[in-house]
Amino acid sequence: MKDVLIITNYFPPETGAASNRIFHLAEGLQRHSFKVSVLTPLPNYPKGKVFEGYRGRFKHTSKENNIITHRLWIYASNSKNKFLRLFAMLSYSFSLIWFFAWNKIPKTVIIQSPPLLVAFTSVFFLRSKKRKLILNVSDLWPLAALELGALKKNFSYRMLEKIERFNYKHADLILGQSEEILSHVKSMFSKKETLLYRNYPDFKAPIPKHAINTSEKLKIVYAGLLGIAQGIFKLCEQLDYSNIQFHIYGAGPEQNTIENLIKNKPELDIVYHGEVSREELHHVLIKYDITIIPLINRIYGSVPSKIFEYARLGIPMLYFGGGEGEHLIEKYELGWIAESSNYADLNFKISKIEPSKLQSENRVKIQNSSNKFFNFNTQLQQLTKHI
Repeated sequence: MKDVLIITNYFPPETGAASNRIFHLAEGLQRHSFKVSVLTPLPNYPKGKVFEGYRGRFKHTSKENNIITHRLWIYASNSKNKFLRLFAMLSYSFSLIWFFAWNKIPKTVIIQSPPLLVAFTSVFFLRSKKRKLILNVSDLWPLAALELGALKKNFSYRMLEKIERFNYKHADLILGQSEEILSHVKSMFSKKETLLYRNYPDFKAPIPKHAINTSEKLKIVYAGLLGIAQGIFKLCEQLDYSNIQFHIYGAGPEQNTIENLIKNKPELDIVYHGEVSREELHHVLIKYDITIIPLINRIYGSVPSKIFEYARLGIPMLYFGGGEGEHLIEKYELGWIAESSNYADLNFKISKIEPSKLQSENRVKIQNSSNKFFNFNTQLQQLTKHI
């Protein structure tokens, strides 16, 4: 049985795409007879506070489904202050260095990136001719931060670019969740071994059963992080509510702003449901007519994992984010595309949605496409050949 260590910034009981992605990877490798251990901070995302039951600890080790999970100390923060966020990342990096010094590290290590500094710490201290380092790149940093307006092209940005190159250079295999990520890596290191490894879900989905009542408003749902990149607050302001009702699930920086908007403008047909577990969310989402996947800006290399999650559930999607995600929605006939950042086009596309495209027959078609083209086990088997 081959030992594999996964180093990640996110892991259950934390919620979100990053946590789900690594959890499925760990479970999948364990089912394929790998001995898996996970190195992660004490759970704190997205609230920026260490969860109850883990506070006051420097390290917490548990074994769940035969996966050994080491949770290390972190200065938890979701502050908008750049220095506090940097200190939070550095604190976990210091914990990793401590762990590397006092523990035997397996010969195969999978490292999640971003965060860039955490990946750099792992690559810098673990690189060895006797060890295989696999870098799992889900977003292109610092490029994504530049496109989001979080960074400017200055000395700090150039330093992060050097760190990015260092990570790619010393990784033995790079997994990218999009074709754009792999192209970016190849533009730097043309001979680097890469593998497309998307965030496909791994759960049993019910057979879609849905009938839309054409006399009622179209029920659109968003579920996920209420962050700056998603732009849900602006979406709430810009939607035309003549024939739609907008439902929101999730938490994040924009939560209070959205709740205040609903309170101050009751004429907007918005319903905020708060945060629910992923399992509960799956049962809830299939009741809605369509789901929306927005991004405030098109981010090169980013493909929202919601595409694969919702396809597995058979839910028609309205994609509003640009980039490679548009190609997937169009190629596999998963729903509709509105021009990124064009709210007039978004409202127009919503007004033209045909009820026949929302019924069970079309949902089964979407789910069948997911089973064929977004199959987690098929993808995992391909990965195990490289480990």
